[in-house]
Amino acid sequence: MNAIIRTHIGNVMQNNQDSYLALAGSYPIYAVADGMGGHRGGNIASKMAVEIIARELSGLTPNEDELKNAIDIVNAEIYTRQLNDANLSGMGTTLTVLWEHDGGFLLGHVGDSRCYLIREGKLYQMSRDHSLVAELVNSGVLPPEKAASYPYRNVITRAVGTDKKVNTDISLLEKSKGDIWLLCSDGLTEYVRAEELLSIVSENSLEDAADKLIKLALDRGGRDNITLLILGTP
Repeated sequence: MNAIIRTHIGNVMQNNQDSYLALAGSYPIYAVADGMGGHRGGNIASKMAVEIIARELSGLTPNEDELKNAIDIVNAEIYTRQLNDANLSGMGTTLTVLWEHDGGFLLGHVGDSRCYLIREGKLYQMSRDHSLVAELVNSGVLPPEKAASYPYRNVITRAVGTDKKVNTDISLLEKSKGDIWLLCSDGLTEYVRAEELLSIVSENSLEDAADKLIKLALDRGGRDNITLLILGTP
């Protein structure tokens, strides 16, 4: 796959707490992690996440148990690190992993970073947000049209490394010729609507689309780090 990667510190943050992975091989691995836990902690948690995923999955044949086990190991190592270092107490990260195999992908997901698929002119969100606002919308408490302005929309309900155990969503996804996949942190989706993602990616080269998406998020505020991976299938 052709992988286009962009990451930006944003307009406000003092450091970039996002990390990403694009590991080539017989079974390529792609990931985005958005760290949290203070100036230092978030950066360390996200970096640990993608490094451990690469270490644990590299050279393996994709299967659901291996992916879940790898994310469990990420969780255990980050959790142990923050327990043993008071300066890192409470750190954690989102983690969204796409592990490619011959027929498609395995998706492993915790948090509110996202995985999108663009297929035949339509955009599909393949991951489910583990966030307070998503739970309120799904339960019918909050109307979907008010989600973007909800004051606690950045509160996540699941993260890697903050608790002893982690509950990971694992999905098996099919791939098709012409598909475009997008992994991104919420620094992008906070500012760019789904219909804009679709039009920008569909109407531009992958390189230009990546640049335009980053610029749009920055122009609209860019109060968070922004990371995206756009993957085009041959």
